[in-house]
Amino acid sequence: MHCPNSGQLGEELVAQWLQSTGWIILHRRFSSRWGEIDIIAEYAKKVEEAGEQGSRKEVGKLRTQHSILAFVEVKTRSSGSWDTGGRSAITPQKQAKICRTAEMFLAQYPEKADYSCRFDVAIVYCQRISKNLTGVTANQEALATSSVPGYKFKLQEYILAAFDSSIDNG
Repeated sequence: MHCPNSGQLGEELVAQWLQSTGWIILHRRFSSRWGEIDIIAEYAKKVEEAGEQGSRKEVGKLRTQHSILAFVEVKTRSSGSWDTGGRSAITPQKQAKICRTAEMFLAQYPEKADYSCRFDVAIVYCQRISKNLTGVTANQEALATSSVPGYKFKLQEYILAAFDSSIDNG
């Protein structure tokens, strides 16, 4: 791909989209000796708890938060890429590296060790914008888009829990 910094621009698009859907970005490009995780995000889900009925003291304690951590691998590719949009680049070996790196993250942040964890994959397509483009083109609608001079980025697919891990606490 000829777009400079396409990987960083793809990650930025995914991070912005996650934030727009209620996620908090904890880290970008978290690295350990095992590898790197593109984005680590947290989502706090409010859960209703059963309290004593009629008790006004319990009203303020009816909600607790259940947080989820997403370890996100972002694959940014041009439309004619050889590896099925980045999916085949997430080999079992790559998954193992991401899992080990996630374990290092949880060791550094033990207060998050009880959170539910999942491994997501974001597929971003980078397309060169041609000044001579005419006619109508049909394509799948993107979850989010951004552009830089000469290029358009589309978050084409976000795969929840794309692969399993031994650290899944959920």
